[in-house]
Amino acid sequence: MRPNVVLILADDLGFGDVGCYNPEAKVPTPNIDRLARQGMLFSDAHSPSTVCTPTRYSILTGRMAFRTGMRGVFTGAGGPCMIEDTRPTIGGVFQAAGYTTAMFGKWHVGMTFFDKQGEPINKNGLEAVQRIDYSRPIPDAPIHRGFDQFFGTVCCPTTDWLYAFIEGDRIPVPPTEIIDREPLPNHPYSQDNRPGMIAPGYDVEEIDLVFLEKSLAFLEEHSAKSPAKPFFLFHSTQAVHLPSFAADAFKGKTKAGPHGDFIFELDHVVGELMRALDKHGLAENTLVVFSSDNGPEVPTVISMRNDHEHDGARPWRGVKRDNWEGGHRVPFIARWPGKVSPGSRSEQTICLTDLMATCAAIVEADLPNDAAEDSYDLLPVLLGAAGDKPLRQYTLHQTMSLALAIRHGPWKYLDHRGSGGNNYSLDGGWGMKLFALPERAPEAPGQLYRLDEDPGETTNLYFKHPEIVKELKAKLEEFKVSGRSVPLRPKTSSR
Repeated sequence: MRPNVVLILADDLGFGDVGCYNPEAKVPTPNIDRLARQGMLFSDAHSPSTVCTPTRYSILTGRMAFRTGMRGVFTGAGGPCMIEDTRPTIGGVFQAAGYTTAMFGKWHVGMTFFDKQGEPINKNGLEAVQRIDYSRPIPDAPIHRGFDQFFGTVCCPTTDWLYAFIEGDRIPVPPTEIIDREPLPNHPYSQDNRPGMIAPGYDVEEIDLVFLEKSLAFLEEHSAKSPAKPFFLFHSTQAVHLPSFAADAFKGKTKAGPHGDFIFELDHVVGELMRALDKHGLAENTLVVFSSDNGPEVPTVISMRNDHEHDGARPWRGVKRDNWEGGHRVPFIARWPGKVSPGSRSEQTICLTDLMATCAAIVEADLPNDAAEDSYDLLPVLLGAAGDKPLRQYTLHQTMSLALAIRHGPWKYLDHRGSGGNNYSLDGGWGMKLFALPERAPEAPGQLYRLDEDPGETTNLYFKHPEIVKELKAKLEEFKVSGRSVPLRPKTSSR
């Protein structure tokens, strides 16, 4: 019997934000910790990018987003969808295998909206949102990229110009006015929602509970109407992206301030989804994967360190946008009763791109070689059959500026100076200069670190090991030119 699969993707949740990864965390995360005890915790898991849009593209396609050439992220009416309509997606793989597929929450891979003349807008910003003709369907929504059902938002639900829900390929309740920020919470974690257009009834403080309600309703309906049919549910949260607007039920519930309350709400969402699986008798045949799209946000980390002695990036250098470990090393937990050993731990280096090939293996689907070009099958690791042999020989990392890095065993080569993301110079924003480290090789055009001996990436070995720099730089160029970082897949006639 093929398993159901539930993917829960948090937003900007750092490696150090949850108790099972950070014993010094100041926010209780009992449900995520319980999930880890019931399944496998990965200590060396990575988001494909250090920001949201490229990471989500890579999860959905198994392909590194830098290969598209897109820089930055989408906001508002930005598009078109990064995923070409001919490219296989993780949802499409499940659909082809007879699964019901659903996604609830943040999309953020671009959509095409039209103006009243029927011309595509495909631009970020407020003016673009104000031009949208909401009577016209969206031609490249999630329901056109592998999902039978979608309810959510085009970009960050409480940040990005268009504060309205999409259902299927329409916005049933269009925005009518500029958001009024006056009644919203005002604290160091609340300064990231742009003055965009908001729909009637759209409550930016209750967004994650709305998404949760949709996923819970899907699980209930599916178990009642189609209990014999497997499903794939992608639950994509707003939490814990800034602004940290915890729902009323969670305000003041922790001793770690508004952002701590928001993390606690995220943990509640995970717990409610797990309870629903138990309630409907689905848990025993469901693979649950929990992870985050990148490391923790800059102002969040700074304020949480100062206010509550909580470090969402602990123990790594860097945060969201940086190519250092704190920008892309993320929590990754997998629970699959009877398949994944409870309380197990994997030191394998993995990437969220690997979900595509893993899910294809679960449903015994062949992936063509022009799909999932950066995706490895994690199934042997999950089933305890991989042994100590590394699954990945090489892992790629990228930032929103398309700065690239490559990992090979303990060695990590950054093909650029600095973080590749945030500005740590004396005149940089957000006060990042407080966290700048001395540059041990200031003349080096790139960076080389040995993570097993220097996990904090404090000592650049670029000039000390030129042979390793040469090897990794050549391999990076090979992967760029070839368009893939996984070996070509042989066809399996048995499938």
